[in-house]
Amino acid sequence: MAQLLVRNIEEDVKTRLRKRAARHGTSMEEEARSILRDAVKDEGEPTMGLGDEIAALFKDNREVLEEMPRDYLRPPDFAR
Repeated sequence: MAQLLVRNIEEDVKTRLRKRAARHGTSMEEEARSILRDAVKDEGEPTMGLGDEIAALFKDNREVLEEMPRDYLRPPDFAR
């Protein structure tokens, strides 16, 4: 297993890490490992854009879209 040495950590960061570890019932070292694991677990995975997220919210609500007036669904005309 690899080792990582982090130098020059601010005292308040160390204090908060110690308190967080105590709340979780772990050592500071294990808490730091957990934080690092969480920070990189989604690296490289594509995320959805805002439009895709909005579309996903309404994908099962076709009736809502069908009740909207058709001119409401038209893209805005920015040329005016």
